[in-house]
Amino acid sequence: MPKITVYSDYVCPYCFLAEQEIVKAQQLLGQEIEIDWKPFELRAYPTPTLKPEDDYLKTTWRDSVYPMAKELGIDITLPTVSPQPYTHLAFEGFQYAQEQGQGAAYTHRMFTAFFQESQDIGDIGVLTKLAGEIGLDTKAFEEAVTSRRYKEAHEKALREATQEMQIQAVPTMIIGNRIARGMLRAEDLVRVLQTTE
Repeated sequence: MPKITVYSDYVCPYCFLAEQEIVKAQQLLGQEIEIDWKPFELRAYPTPTLKPEDDYLKTTWRDSVYPMAKELGIDITLPTVSPQPYTHLAFEGFQYAQEQGQGAAYTHRMFTAFFQESQDIGDIGVLTKLAGEIGLDTKAFEEAVTSRRYKEAHEKALREATQEMQIQAVPTMIIGNRIARGMLRAEDLVRVLQTTE
């Protein structure tokens, strides 16, 4: 079974829906799928981030995100954090979590914290608390993020995404030699996995 490389941003609702569909695909297959999560910042600092009270997000969620989530049976809510947080610190925390073998658990907790609990994942205190919830050492995590120890590793990962892989939107999944831009439903994901070397 080929692994899935997923480029995503923690403030992208379609990325959270995609993560949930990957879980469903594993259940349909009856086996674990190796997932390699990769960062992609939709709006990197200092580009202004979106505000949930503005028409763009309200309209997008009403017309697209909520109907898709309802169809898929996924609980998701437009976060009230305004403006939306930058995600570079969360992704630097991901680099630490990945080193500890907790990259997937960390990614899942970022998504649920933001899209189900409206937690501010741009805040180091919030990130540290969430890291502790998945079993990471909170002092070591906080030191890693506060010191910006993983800034270079994160920036290298972003350069790989944009320059080498030419990623322009998320979610983007690479499965073997196939590239899927956008979210795949579980059944489609299973089909691609079963027909890809």
